[in-house]
Amino acid sequence: MLIDKSTSRSGLTGTQTAAPRRRHDDAPDTAKLFARLNSLEPGPERDAVRDELVTAWLPMAHRIAGRFRERGESLEDLRQVAALGLVKAVDRFEPERGAFESYAVPTITGEVKRHFRDRMWALRVPRRVQELRNKVRVARRELTQTPGSAEPTVADLATHTGLTEDEVSAGLEALESYSALSLDAELSSGEDGYSLADTLGSSDASYDVVVDRESVKAGLRRLPERERAILYMRFFEDMTQSRIADQLGISQMHVSRLISRSCARVRAEAMGERATV
Repeated sequence: MLIDKSTSRSGLTGTQTAAPRRRHDDAPDTAKLFARLNSLEPGPERDAVRDELVTAWLPMAHRIAGRFRERGESLEDLRQVAALGLVKAVDRFEPERGAFESYAVPTITGEVKRHFRDRMWALRVPRRVQELRNKVRVARRELTQTPGSAEPTVADLATHTGLTEDEVSAGLEALESYSALSLDAELSSGEDGYSLADTLGSSDASYDVVVDRESVKAGLRRLPERERAILYMRFFEDMTQSRIADQLGISQMHVSRLISRSCARVRAEAMGERATV
């Protein structure tokens, strides 16, 4: 009995081979350029070949950048970041290790993700907290995949991720830190609407007055009784210098000199005490 060996169990003919992996239109054949790049010493010629490689693969970098659009960053900025990742990939690529595309894609993607991680947070948070945020976000998504699932509690998330409840709480807080609410955001839609900025407090100058009063108390106590009386009448009873002079039986010029001298003395003592604190 003759057996036809030209056909395998899978139905492929003996001369038929598996289809090659599909290459993107923006993945040019630059093997010779990379071989030439590695053979050149640093200099203008090598820089020219490097620029040619970056230009050839730039469309691929733009394609990768396009995957991250609609995430709060402009496409042009994302393309700049992807181009930077491409330059790094060209500089670090070793042709003997395989195809450039296999090395460049994760390198460029990692550069774009790093950009979001480091530059796109409204509030700067530590790297560890960012990682907690990612773990909590993934865990919450996995626990709510089933239709009708309740929102997982902190304890549920801790059990699912293996984190402590404090770590889960930190991750949940970081989920709200990626973007910030504008101070102009309206918090009430009625006629008496107000913005977030309207709810913020302002500096109170009275605190400075309290500090100044406490600073001069000791100096005032050390003044002669007549000078303390003059300062009290001038600054607490709001009496004019001429009226003070009439009440004490001295000239207005003398009152003026006593006030200036007393204030200068108290001020100097207060500033000296602050300097030694």
